[in-house]
Amino acid sequence: MANSLKVAVIGAGVAGLTAARELQRESHQVVVFEKSHRLGGTWVYDPRVESDPLGLDPNRDIVHGSLYKSLTTNLPRQLMSFTDFNFVEKAYGDPRLFPGHEEVLKFLKDFATHFELNELIRLNTVVTRVEIVDSNVTEFEVESKTNGVSLVEVFDAVVVCNGHNTQPHLPTDIPGIETWCKKQIHSHNYREPEQFRDKVVVVIGSGPSGWDLSGEIATVAKQVHISSRPPHLQLANLEIYNNLCQHAKIDSINKDGTVTFEDGFSIEVDILFHCTGYNYHVPFLETNGIVGIQGKRIGPLYKHVFPPKLGPRLSFVGIPERSVIFPLMEGQSKWIAKVLSGKVFLPSEDDMMSEVEQHYREMEEKGISERRTHSLDFKIDYTEWLYAQTGMVLDKKIQEMFEYLFHCIMTYLHGYKDAFSKKYGI
Repeated sequence: MANSLKVAVIGAGVAGLTAARELQRESHQVVVFEKSHRLGGTWVYDPRVESDPLGLDPNRDIVHGSLYKSLTTNLPRQLMSFTDFNFVEKAYGDPRLFPGHEEVLKFLKDFATHFELNELIRLNTVVTRVEIVDSNVTEFEVESKTNGVSLVEVFDAVVVCNGHNTQPHLPTDIPGIETWCKKQIHSHNYREPEQFRDKVVVVIGSGPSGWDLSGEIATVAKQVHISSRPPHLQLANLEIYNNLCQHAKIDSINKDGTVTFEDGFSIEVDILFHCTGYNYHVPFLETNGIVGIQGKRIGPLYKHVFPPKLGPRLSFVGIPERSVIFPLMEGQSKWIAKVLSGKVFLPSEDDMMSEVEQHYREMEEKGISERRTHSLDFKIDYTEWLYAQTGMVLDKKIQEMFEYLFHCIMTYLHGYKDAFSKKYGI
């Protein structure tokens, strides 16, 4: 007979909703804790920004969301669907293949209603502590606060789904950055471009947010200079804006307000704009050092999901990056739910730990930064492996689309959406 456990799910974004659905399907008793007044997680647009534009002040009022007003998805609808709930078949007012964030939120609300998840969610409820009750790791205390009232409950298992786009990552290896006297902002606190009007801006980082936002602020800024670590990277939007330039890494930030790049170019700058990603952040989790965080590495985690010493009672959904995230999270959630039910079994603690350590060794031998511990580098084999654990098979069309999307990103970069749409557009 399958086990039925009382499970706490922390967060009601994509990961939390997907986990709740799969756990409920396995007849587990599910409570979803959501700090916001609505579901959706990172897909809820919040016009507020934090008092500290870099997100360094621990006493600031934290704004969970990082969406900017004009954001459209990086993935097409086909790759943001679930196996039995297809985004392509939904129409909420934005027909684009890469829709705006409002469309995604409507899809998630529809998902929650369709699978009767709303009654599982406690809104306006912040989890302040998750702690192991006994040495056998069979129970967790979960302390939460709703409207100032604290409550401590005991759960058989905890699934952490609190996202990882809230705590800004900032570079520490740029000479002179600690003495910069002018304005700095992280993309977490960006909503609209007006604050950059008539300014000379240096954008640090050339990932997706750097691609998109450099072009958006170029519509109002005097000049935009993008610093990218990969020297071969060429941004397509350079051809669109005559006030946008690309450079190599920053060599130094100077006390006189100038920035010098490794290519020798130097310019007086008004604003440093950090599009440098985020760190993992689970301040409520107390594991006596079993699970730790070092920037973008959280773990040890077997297959990015289970801490070997605490699995299967503690798990994480949505940690990996650079992959087909919605199907991936569905695969993780189904795996977790069936492991907790006793229908699927994990390797031994030693075997899980050995695999994690091997992964770390291979990264070190190849000179790969710890920040890429959970980066799947646009490969889909991990998601295929997840599906196989529970007897699922990843649709070949999804694989083909994702591979073609990656081809478009590598070939066209900023123009990859247009290139992809020419083949798969509606």
